[in-house]
Amino acid sequence: MNAYSTADRDRFGRITNQDGVALLTVLMLIIILSVIGIASITVSGLGSRMAGFGRIAETAAGSAESCLGSAVKIIQDTIDNGTIPGTYSPDPIPAANVATLQQEILGQSDLNADLPTVAPNTQVTVGTFTVSGDIDRLYAVPKAGGALQFAAGYEGAGGAGGGGIDILYRIDCVALNAATGSSSRITAVYACVATGESCQRKI
Repeated sequence: MNAYSTADRDRFGRITNQDGVALLTVLMLIIILSVIGIASITVSGLGSRMAGFGRIAETAAGSAESCLGSAVKIIQDTIDNGTIPGTYSPDPIPAANVATLQQEILGQSDLNADLPTVAPNTQVTVGTFTVSGDIDRLYAVPKAGGALQFAAGYEGAGGAGGGGIDILYRIDCVALNAATGSSSRITAVYACVATGESCQRKI
């Protein structure tokens, strides 16, 4: 039996009763608005997560950058004193690595194959990050613009006429948060001189 009576049809037999169309329209609008709402919540949640990841990355990079500053200070103090000052051990230099690091800084072990992640030369905790550093002496070159670069200096390698010697060091720092797995790595090359001047970043 047909659900529509003769009164619900026009003279051509088409159904004219519109009962339920309003309900169907409202249901469609509710579904569309629900999809839009869910999409908005997802996008805002994703934005918050991305902002959180950005903050973690900035913190990791800042922690690794602090390692560079500490390493430069250690290098300069070691060059000036001819030995690693005792105040640097056991923090930030692990006691077991003092002798090795001193040899690396003073040129008795150039281009050492050690890594910041394996037997690091320096290690400190910065917030939630463990920051490990590796210092490697690369080589020495006549100071740029000095007389040694063009010809022999009359006062020797360290004198005013000689212009001095740049000792290049590579500093490799890794900041790692073991709980979250987030990390940052910074590598830089510094030129240092044995005259009490501060080290200058080259790369």
